[in-house]
Amino acid sequence: MSILVIADHNNQTLNGATLNVVAAAQKIGGDITVLVAGSGAQAVADAAAKIAGVSKVLLADNAAYANQLAENVAALVADLAKGYKYVLAASTTTGKNILPRVAALLDVSMISDIIAVESANTFKRPIYAGNAIATVQSDEAIIVGTVRGTAFDPVAAEGGSAVVEAVAEVKDAGISKFVSEEIVKLDRPELTAARIVVSGGRGVGSGENYHKVLDPLADKLGAAQGASRAAVDAGFVPNDFQVGQTGKIVAPDLYMAIGISGAIQHLAGMKDSKVIVAINKDEEAPINSVADYWLVGDLNTVVPELVSKL
Repeated sequence: MSILVIADHNNQTLNGATLNVVAAAQKIGGDITVLVAGSGAQAVADAAAKIAGVSKVLLADNAAYANQLAENVAALVADLAKGYKYVLAASTTTGKNILPRVAALLDVSMISDIIAVESANTFKRPIYAGNAIATVQSDEAIIVGTVRGTAFDPVAAEGGSAVVEAVAEVKDAGISKFVSEEIVKLDRPELTAARIVVSGGRGVGSGENYHKVLDPLADKLGAAQGASRAAVDAGFVPNDFQVGQTGKIVAPDLYMAIGISGAIQHLAGMKDSKVIVAINKDEEAPINSVADYWLVGDLNTVVPELVSKL
């Protein structure tokens, strides 16, 4: 069986989520090929070639893929996919943007958010905001699916020696164009890859108070910062901070939920964290049902006191 994994990258570096997808592919079994579609992305292809378990790397290096427009990349993937049994990508913004289009072009159904591989054509995925797990069997000629990275331990980034092959074919749909982007650069770890996450909710009161109370704690712990949808919708922090069903899925070693009530959509994005600490003045808050430790109190008093003792 042959598996095509779509690399998640920024043309300079390979996103660690790709290592988790390769891990899922290894559980399926078969030859694994990684596709790097980008512009000036030779360094990414070289990094992909070193991934343990990867047999081959395809490099589609063209200006048409510079910003990984979903319409262009999907057309390329759909064409290449005809030589594979599986097409997998990470459940990141990029993967979730490209793969549904690939499935439509191939006229096959898609399996999203794979969290376990039961057999060659049977997978598990969460439904109802993670409150139930569905076992899905696919009889499609080509199985297309996104993989939830937090459900699989990443393979080693070094140790492989795959050959890199150039893909000359260019697919430019001509129906979309890249306009601009605004990148917020943070000194803290990337949210989905961080070992420790400090998140704030509506209970922090304001954007100013979010940073006043939570920044010192995150600095002490070397943590990434997150937020509930309520905090994002209220404008406390940017959308990139959102953890939950409609935000980012995280599973760090330590997740601190501060001023977060624990709506089901938020729990779906963080309940697989290894240790969950909740600080909330409501002792009946739903977040307590998944927390390993919880402290009932005013976050404006408790958190600074905690920081002072670290």
